[in-house]
Amino acid sequence: MKTTLALVLAALVAFSNLATAADSPPSAAEAKPSTLMTTPGKLLLAEDFTAPLPPPDGSTARFASGFKGWRFNVESRGGRWDIVDSTFRGTENADHKHPATASIGFDFQDVVIACQVRLHDVPLDGRKSRGFSIRTTDTKDYVGSIMLNPTGMRIQKDDNDHAGPDLAVPLGQLKTPIALGEWQTVVFEILGDEMVGTLNGQSLTGQHPLIASAKKSIMFVSQGEGAARHLRVWEALPNPAWKKNKAALPLPQPQPTSNK
Repeated sequence: MKTTLALVLAALVAFSNLATAADSPPSAAEAKPSTLMTTPGKLLLAEDFTAPLPPPDGSTARFASGFKGWRFNVESRGGRWDIVDSTFRGTENADHKHPATASIGFDFQDVVIACQVRLHDVPLDGRKSRGFSIRTTDTKDYVGSIMLNPTGMRIQKDDNDHAGPDLAVPLGQLKTPIALGEWQTVVFEILGDEMVGTLNGQSLTGQHPLIASAKKSIMFVSQGEGAARHLRVWEALPNPAWKKNKAALPLPQPQPTSNK
């Protein structure tokens, strides 16, 4: 009788724990972000930078593709990345004036990328500027980027061949102060040939045929010093409300092309 009662009590406790877990809201890092163009589907990637990152599979000779997993600290001129207090910190190489670059290699197409980004309030020590970018690549070069600096955010279709003749095409600019030392929430939506960049709930959108290319990696680019945390990537599904949401966004402003 005592054994039976003990088993019943244990089952009730277990059921109560399961119910509590089911009723608990997801943490900020686990929750799907608010989106405009897409709906987050299957989770493809989750990284909280709580442990050393394993070495990548494949060749790291090229920055855009040829590897799976994390590629960073490959060349001294490419700056330095370190895991510090569950953040991924990138410090530009002051001698070479080259931003710190780190990439996660995997095959993807339409995705929702979400993370938090912080620009650090540290001396530039000869470095030209502060900034943090989230970029996507195809087999050979950059595809599209969200780029933050202390004055706001811009989005662009990237220079896809470095040596030319292709050029970057600015798709939008948001002027809003970004305080140093504070975390900013960034969401990067890609579906077909369109992209949406959202910074703390303020969004820009743009369109270009290159954006629809098959993609091979996501890159972090840190100018001066900055960090990222709570990286999540979901498969992107169409959002039925996109037409209405898009109409509420600022129209893309014509801007001069860039070779960066």
